[in-house]
Amino acid sequence: MNGNGEQGRIAGNLMRFARVLRRAGLPVGPGRMLEAVAAVEAVGLGRREDFYWALHAVFVNRRDQRELFDQAFHIFWRNPKLLERMAGLTVALPGQEQPPDRDQISRRVAEAMADSAASQGVGEESTEFDASLTWSRDEVQRDKDFEKMSAAEMREARESIARMRLPIMDVPTRRWRPDPAGARADMRASLRAAMRGGGDIIPLRTRKRQRRHPPLVILCDISGSMEVYSRMFLHFMHAITNDRDRVHTFLFGTRLTNITRYLRHRDVDLALDRVSGAVRDWAGGTRIGQCLHVFNRDWSRRVLGQGAVVLFISDGLDREAGAGLGAEMQRLHKSCRRLIWLNPLLRYDAFEPRSLGVRAIMPHVDEFRPVHNLDSLKTLTEVLGQPGGRRMESMAKWREMAA
Repeated sequence: MNGNGEQGRIAGNLMRFARVLRRAGLPVGPGRMLEAVAAVEAVGLGRREDFYWALHAVFVNRRDQRELFDQAFHIFWRNPKLLERMAGLTVALPGQEQPPDRDQISRRVAEAMADSAASQGVGEESTEFDASLTWSRDEVQRDKDFEKMSAAEMREARESIARMRLPIMDVPTRRWRPDPAGARADMRASLRAAMRGGGDIIPLRTRKRQRRHPPLVILCDISGSMEVYSRMFLHFMHAITNDRDRVHTFLFGTRLTNITRYLRHRDVDLALDRVSGAVRDWAGGTRIGQCLHVFNRDWSRRVLGQGAVVLFISDGLDREAGAGLGAEMQRLHKSCRRLIWLNPLLRYDAFEPRSLGVRAIMPHVDEFRPVHNLDSLKTLTEVLGQPGGRRMESMAKWREMAA
């Protein structure tokens, strides 16, 4: 950099750019800002490509952040006076060039840039446009895919998930309890009562079978292709864990991690912070067969007793091409009362079970459901409150396609 004045202007622009990225959802703190200034000083401003990749190396550490950063970079740095001309970020302004190779601007980036412009007091002379909708905001948000939500919408979605309650599904157990209106005679209790009264009269005691909700076991995929959804599902898992007992939660990518005890904290921020510290394979590859093998070997007898219901959350994309996955899924299916597969890819009408991982899983599940928005999560809570059964008729067509 050629002088203190230029250096100060670049540092100021870098600070504003970092604020935009933070509003868009990227974890940008003061440390990242200092690293960005040092990186720009190292590569200089001679080549735009070097400048881009220097900031990319500092601010991007996950795959899902690449598109947000790319769009924010091209929008922010294409014009030095961009913030003074931020009339409407979701529409093109006359005379401005468009970011290269972009069909649409991410809503998170657009809102972050709009907030940045508003915070600097610009936009008094900007053109206003009507972005109001003619239907309920809540209805639109229920149907919107988690992957397409803005940062503000994701915060509202997390609040809605925290308010969800899971209906308690009671199932009969092998135990009995005394009940005056029971339909079955309790001979042992009747004889004990007769002995206490001298044996002249034998009072009839009755009993009925106890009912209790079964354990709920959640196996959630946290690989790179599932990262956006799995982070939202964590809030759903936390809400369920604090709403009922006997909930066991496991995350898997390249290894299996039991996070049940962390989700029992009432404070969701504290719970998720501890989960992040315990999980070492966020947004990595997927070894579904190996992780299920570890679960079946080490955990199935502990958590799958008394007719447990299992939620298997994954897109079925396995880096080991489904090696050993079919046998492990079969064992898991035989060990539980009901196995429900939740797959975000099912939101596409043209979805077909083509990958080897999906084909290995499909024959061993009782239900196959999409889970990609608030409406699908609400439907799931209703499904879990119903008894259900094995091998539902809706699975017939999927098994035929996977065969």
